Amino acid sequence: MLAALIAASIALPISAEAQELVPYTIVGDGIPASLTGSPGDAVRGRALVLARTTTCILCHSGPFPETRFQGDLAPDLTGAGNRWSVSQLRLRLVDASRFNPETIMPSYYRNDGLVRVGRNFVGKPILSAAEIEDIVAYLATLRD
Repeated sequence: MLAALIAASIALPISAEAQELVPYTIVGDGIPASLTGSPGDAVRGRALVLARTTTCILCHSGPFPETRFQGDLAPDLTGAGNRWSVSQLRLRLVDASRFNPETIMPSYYRNDGLVRVGRNFVGKPILSAAEIEDIVAYLATLRD
């Protein structure tokens, strides 16, 4: 329920890239290949992680001393690059429900089989493939 409220309240400007999903292959517990064919930009990824209207900081905390009022509903992102591989991080962002069907984390790169989707996101992913790759690139830098 909380995830639906969060997803419904997010007012992201959806880029043209986010309209169509690119195919990807899940191998084990991750998506090994980049969704864009190239690595993301960690600087852009950090900005996305910290954007209160978009993604991670709503529920997660982390090594962001300049950011007040970090989330406490989900695991701290400190050391995320040690805990999960790039492949695992990518799948967690694309579809966290693969790991936990009861998760409150939105599936940021899905548009099917979802319930209680905000009207701005019906038939569209929340993030573009490039945004997923940027966030993955940044999270992979978070090491203890």
